Amino acid sequence: MTAATLPKPDHRSIDIRPGRALGKLELGELWRYRELLYFLILRELKIRYRQAAIGAAWALIQPIMTVAIFSVVFGHFAKMPSGGVPYPIFAFTAVLPWMYFAEAVRRGSTGLVADSDLIRKIYFPRLLVPLAMVAAPLIDFAAGFAVLLVILAFYQVPITLYILLLPLFLLVALSLSLSVALWLGPLSVRFRDVMHALPFAIQVWMYASPIAYPMAIVPERWRLLYSLNPMVGVIEGFRWVLLRDGHPDFRAIAISCVIISACLVGGLVYFKKMERSFADVI
Repeated sequence: MTAATLPKPDHRSIDIRPGRALGKLELGELWRYRELLYFLILRELKIRYRQAAIGAAWALIQPIMTVAIFSVVFGHFAKMPSGGVPYPIFAFTAVLPWMYFAEAVRRGSTGLVADSDLIRKIYFPRLLVPLAMVAAPLIDFAAGFAVLLVILAFYQVPITLYILLLPLFLLVALSLSLSVALWLGPLSVRFRDVMHALPFAIQVWMYASPIAYPMAIVPERWRLLYSLNPMVGVIEGFRWVLLRDGHPDFRAIAISCVIISACLVGGLVYFKKMERSFADVI
């Protein structure tokens, strides 16, 4: 074989760079890397309960103990109204989505820093990290929901067809968790103060949400302002589909959905803008 017949070397190369167009979110990449998303979720679950003496039972103990404390302090001593339903059920229907939201926000907002070694070494859609962190607590939610069904049966509270709307409000809670994580995740990469301030902010947010008390005790003139808290609509929706407790504040639910949609879209754009610097700053 002569030199003239030898194949010419291929000098072409592929340069992978993050997109600079803010509108180009490249969400199709998430589907191509769906198996990685599955393994990230599985890894997160293993890390959470690895070397835990009682393992996944913590997913049951935490909401049960929280509801027990609320029932004693707010239900028994403070005599907080519960709309005619037993206070433990009233509290549980709000504690369940709240604990999912709080855990999803905590993990999603700090996931980029926790996976810094992975981010520096290989390329994959960085959006998978907050997605996995927000999806993993759904397992805990499912375990807590099973306990709630047992409590509903104990108090002989009937389950109606409205429960079929529960996945819709769970999706709203997931969207809210993801939107917060998309904003705080990039900030925590640059400023570690986010990791320190987050537990306090979540605690304040809890007391600003109708978990231990009904929305009805909020004065009418403050209802609109109070409804700007997007968790108000989520909790109102959960209580409505599970308890049929009168008519929920559909205005609060609508306001929550609008705010969450805006925050989610803005968070996606902000996350894509900032991800080009993750590997350098983290």
